[in-house]
Amino acid sequence: MEDERAGAVATFLGTVRRESRGRGVIRLEYEAYEGIAEEVMAEIAAQLAQKYGLCSVAIMHRVGVCEVGDASVAVAVSAPHRRDALAACQEAIDTPKSGVPLWKKEFSVGGEEWIGRGS
Repeated sequence: MEDERAGAVATFLGTVRRESRGRGVIRLEYEAYEGIAEEVMAEIAAQLAQKYGLCSVAIMHRVGVCEVGDASVAVAVSAPHRRDALAACQEAIDTPKSGVPLWKKEFSVGGEEWIGRGS
């Protein structure tokens, strides 16, 4: 993310929490259309870079098993100004939830359930 134009770097790291919707979470398992998911995240990054005048943007999401406390998603953006860096970071984390072909299976004390997009 090193760029002499950058005056701000904003990051977000999403982790697996112990409780969700009132149930104790054991672990999560993510599946994605590999290749397509990466392409969609790259498109989102390019759109954000243009919209906010970013110096750099990176969006990554894990697939497979994630235990409680594990990081599952990461976003990092750099921009000349903090307002744009923070806004782009928030938009980057909100957009994949609705636009990337990614599915989450939640394993809890009461069983297992597909959550969110594609469920």
